[in-house]
Amino acid sequence: MRKMLAAVSRVLAGAAQKPASRVLVASRNFANDATFEIKKCDLHRLEEGPPVTTVLTREDGLKYYRMMQTVRRMELKADQLYKQKIIRGFCHLCDGQFLPLIQEACCVGLEAGINPTDHLITAYRAHGFTFTRGLSVREILAELTGRRGGCAKGKGGSMHMYAKNFYGGNGIVGAQVPLGAGIALACKYNGKDEVCLTLYGDGAANQGQIFEAYNMAALWKLPCIFICENNRYGMGTSVERAAASTDYYKRGDFIPGLRVDGMDILCVREATRFAAAYCRSGKGPILMELQTYRYHGHSMSDPGVSYRTREEIQEVRSKSDPIMLLKDRMVNSNLASVEELKEIDVEVRKEIEDAAQFATADPEPPLEELGYHIYSSDPPFEVRGANQWIKFKSVS
Repeated sequence: MRKMLAAVSRVLAGAAQKPASRVLVASRNFANDATFEIKKCDLHRLEEGPPVTTVLTREDGLKYYRMMQTVRRMELKADQLYKQKIIRGFCHLCDGQFLPLIQEACCVGLEAGINPTDHLITAYRAHGFTFTRGLSVREILAELTGRRGGCAKGKGGSMHMYAKNFYGGNGIVGAQVPLGAGIALACKYNGKDEVCLTLYGDGAANQGQIFEAYNMAALWKLPCIFICENNRYGMGTSVERAAASTDYYKRGDFIPGLRVDGMDILCVREATRFAAAYCRSGKGPILMELQTYRYHGHSMSDPGVSYRTREEIQEVRSKSDPIMLLKDRMVNSNLASVEELKEIDVEVRKEIEDAAQFATADPEPPLEELGYHIYSSDPPFEVRGANQWIKFKSVS
């Protein structure tokens, strides 16, 4: 009897040392997966599209939730650091100053639909994609603050971040689209079963170089997924005032297209899987339009309410938040509990705070390294500075 009482006492003592929420989560039996209906995609030159139902496993759901929360919290922290003048220069955020809070479903959903060996290139709003492609929050925030621990050694900043099979971060509007077609050409030329996701916004969709890239990709049947992130407003101009045709998924004309609910991570994931399979089959390029929305202004200087009403913004915010949509699905289907998701929120906040501390304490690169890393494997050489008498040494 004494042994039994001692054993019970040890169990109770162990439980008392753990937070109550963790004990509750550990003792609950969750479902392994659940099936959900998703919005049907609009199709162009396609007889059938992605499925209208999909299975979400508990493991994937928790992973997606953590990733989306990390992107959101990371961008909110970047916004704070920018306003404190710790981040200088351009700072294009996913949290609402340059992209809406709802676009986490885009970067996480796209990554969930491809392989790590596939390729991705985007415009200058790249932080979320940099994270989903595999870099840490520390490396991203340190790059934003211009520190040596940044993913581009503190010399790229907001618009020029890179990772394995991720090509930025490009500062010229629309210029990344021909580059994406070139990456897809390399995939085909080298005989690899890989695709390239090439992203641009509705504001860039009227660029002539994009249509040239469409034509070449279709002629050569390149494995390229052209993706237009349509958040309904450019730099203060609605898409209806900027484009004669707002059916961006039809803009490829001879290229098949999909219009996707970009606020639903599961819809984005299934559409991406469908598009990737289409490209891998050798049929050539495909075009996706992700319908999203931005809550805030286009830039730090744009209040975002001079060309639309606050009521419009609030309505979208209350109905279409991708994190809340995923959270409700998981809780209502017994894939997770509210307490468990709150624990993830706490862990993410701590990770962001730790990364921010690193990004403000890490040293800046010294001036003599200004010319470093121009080429990847060349012998050292001299780089001219602001005038012919200033020289910098370049080391790979």
